[in-house]
Amino acid sequence: MEVFAEFLDRIDPQHRARMEDILSRVMETFPNLMPTMKWNQPMFTDHGTYIIGFSISKKHIAVSPELAGMVRFAEEISKVGYDHTKELVRIPWDRPVDYSLLEKMIEFNIMDKAGCTTFWR
Repeated sequence: MEVFAEFLDRIDPQHRARMEDILSRVMETFPNLMPTMKWNQPMFTDHGTYIIGFSISKKHIAVSPELAGMVRFAEEISKVGYDHTKELVRIPWDRPVDYSLLEKMIEFNIMDKAGCTTFWR
């Protein structure tokens, strides 16, 4: 979690624990992923390729599994009631995190990008 310490220190204390929980859970569930900070955002990579990233705003946590992940899970994202764009999912601070969906997005990207040799698709 040390790699994310500076990022977490800048978050409103009301939201810091929740963001720490999300990042910790990803690290525990997917220990082979590399936690890193790029563009002032926490993200996870696998063999040098992007898997998932997070950012925050006043109203939500944004989760970005890249366009392929969004296309693959658009229906499930809508079913849980999260707002989304073509590149990210918005999880409001006052709504629960659907960890099952988050884990599916990460698993998909790990498998889908297994042979990827670039950071982005």
